[in-house]
Amino acid sequence: MIEFRSKAYYQVSAALAFGSFLVFCNLYLFQPMLPVLADHFMVSATQINWLLAAGTLMLALSLLPWAMVSDFIGRRKVILLSLFMLPVIGVTSLLTDSLIVLIICRAAMGIALAGFAAVAVAYMADAFTAKAFSYAIGAYISANSLGGISGRLFSGVITDHFSWQMAVILMALISAIGAIIVALILPKDTAQQTEKRSVSDYHRVLVQHLRNKQLFLAMLIGGVNFALFVNLYSVTGFRLIAEPYSLPLSVTSMIFLCYLSGTVSSRLVGLWCQRFNAVSGMFSGTLLSIIGMLIASNQSLITIIIGLNVLSFGAFFTHSLAYGWVSQKAETEKSTATALYLVHYYVSGSLGGFYLMYCWQHGGWESVTLGAGILYVVIFWLCWRLYHYAHTKVAWA
Repeated sequence: MIEFRSKAYYQVSAALAFGSFLVFCNLYLFQPMLPVLADHFMVSATQINWLLAAGTLMLALSLLPWAMVSDFIGRRKVILLSLFMLPVIGVTSLLTDSLIVLIICRAAMGIALAGFAAVAVAYMADAFTAKAFSYAIGAYISANSLGGISGRLFSGVITDHFSWQMAVILMALISAIGAIIVALILPKDTAQQTEKRSVSDYHRVLVQHLRNKQLFLAMLIGGVNFALFVNLYSVTGFRLIAEPYSLPLSVTSMIFLCYLSGTVSSRLVGLWCQRFNAVSGMFSGTLLSIIGMLIASNQSLITIIIGLNVLSFGAFFTHSLAYGWVSQKAETEKSTATALYLVHYYVSGSLGGFYLMYCWQHGGWESVTLGAGILYVVIFWLCWRLYHYAHTKVAWA
């Protein structure tokens, strides 16, 4: 077991944090480009959303299969296979100027990204002592957030000054170098990390988690919350590039810096749970999120930025509470429960994009706020159901 502050601790935690950074850079690389690519391929906002949705959807559907594969071939092999696939898929996506091929490559990218996302935390849990793990996981989660922000900013700036193809090429080069670095310093699997399990074991555990209403409702809350959060940003990108703003992509991509307010709110979850109920925190976070969306409805650019910060603060707060709730309330196999949460999280994010893009395409921002408002009502209802169930212990129907 790797001890806290040992040389191995710094090597492994840095390698996995860097790998996580690369994963989320690649996952969200295309989000700021969507308006530019819609013009390039001469398609609608709803159609071009497939470039984002294909990656997140396939990532969600591939998490559990990759976890199963890692039990047979080892987690280190899955981590490295995942990372080395990134530059290959990135370069392949540029071999033809076909939107269909590009969407297929983004779907393949989602499958590749899921390999790392599915097993990295489990690798740390098995390799580190409890104290070392508690510190390493903080760096890992921070790298998730920074990777998502950096990937979006990188693609916006490079696309605006050069081309979207150049952004893909440079990201592939960075990913290749990163994969080599991780391969050089990541230790081999331990015996515990290569323990084999049967498919029937996974099926039994999944059914058990889905029949646990406290888990299932929290998964739905996290999923609908993410569907709203990430896609309201995508729609805002289209809004700021269009008239009357007509902002360049490099400037528009700066809106993703508003994610940093969510990083702050995630740190406050522990303080909230010491004094208040977690479900009331999900409700409060959702309330802040909808307030942020309404503030962003103002035409002033400064007001839009303020609204996005409030939106991010609330959405990350809700996500952190829902994610932690699933981990705490899972009676057994907590890692599988959290993986199942991420499945709901990314599937909902993919589907929510088509919903809000359709609203934008046919009714502008007013239609988006109305459509999003319906989903916010759904979250409030799910929070009420979860609170009711957690306090009355109503049996699962």
